[in-house]
Amino acid sequence: MLNDIAFGIIIGLLFISLLLLFCILIIKLYINKIKNYTRLIYQKDIDYQKTLNAAIIETQEQVLNNISADLHDDTGQQLTYINFQLENLKLDAPGLQETLAPLSQSVGSLSQSIRSISHSLNNQLLLQQDLLKAIAIEAERLNKNPKIDINLSVSEQKTKVFTVNEKIVIYRIFQETINNTLKHAKATQITIAVKTSPLFTLEIADNGKGFDIAKTKDSKTTLGLQNMEHRADMIGYGFEIRSGIGTGTTIIITEK
Repeated sequence: MLNDIAFGIIIGLLFISLLLLFCILIIKLYINKIKNYTRLIYQKDIDYQKTLNAAIIETQEQVLNNISADLHDDTGQQLTYINFQLENLKLDAPGLQETLAPLSQSVGSLSQSIRSISHSLNNQLLLQQDLLKAIAIEAERLNKNPKIDINLSVSEQKTKVFTVNEKIVIYRIFQETINNTLKHAKATQITIAVKTSPLFTLEIADNGKGFDIAKTKDSKTTLGLQNMEHRADMIGYGFEIRSGIGTGTTIIITEK
C-alpha cells in the first residue's frame, strides 16, 4: 500500500516537473519570439530612419543645386552683362576709364566669388572627386584670403570609401564650420586635421575669440551647431565641439 502511494507521489512529481519544464520552454519560446519581433521592428525602424535621412539629405542637396544653378546662370549672366556694358562705356568715354576701372575690377571679383560659391554648392562637383581632395581644394582656395592662414594636414592616410551621403554631409559640415569661423570667430588661423586610420576623423580648430557653450544655449550659434550635430548623426558619425572664451573653437567629426 505504502509502495503504491510512494509510486503515485513520484509519478505526480514527475508529471508536475514535466509540466513545469513544458511551461518554462513555452515561456522561453515566447520570450525569444518577442525578442525576435522587437529586433525586427527595431531593424525596420533603423531602415526607415536611414531611408528618411537619405531623403532629407537628397532634398537639401537638390535645393543647394538649384541655388547653385541660379547663381551660375542668372546672377553670373547679369554680372557678365554689366561688365560688358562697363567695357563699352570705357570705349565710348575714354575720360571715364580711370573712374570705371575700380568698378570693373569689383564686378570681376564679384563674378569670380559667385562662381566659386556656385561650385561649392553644387554636389555634382563634390561627387566627382575624392572627399579629401575636395577639402584640400577648398583649403587652397581659402588660403588666397590674406586675412586668414589655413593649415591642412592628413595623417595615417589610407583608402577610405565614403558613401554618397557621408561625402555630402561631412563636406557640408566642413563648409559651414569654415564659414562660421570666417564670419564670427575673428580668427587669423584655421587648422584642418584629417585622420583616416583606424577611423576617419576631421578636426577643424581656430584661434579665434571662442565662446562659452553653456551660455549660448537657445542662441543661433547653438542652433547651428545642433543642426551640424544632427546631420552628423544622420550618417552615424560623432560630433564634438570644444570652445571657451579666448581659447578658440574646435569641431571634431568622428566615424563611429
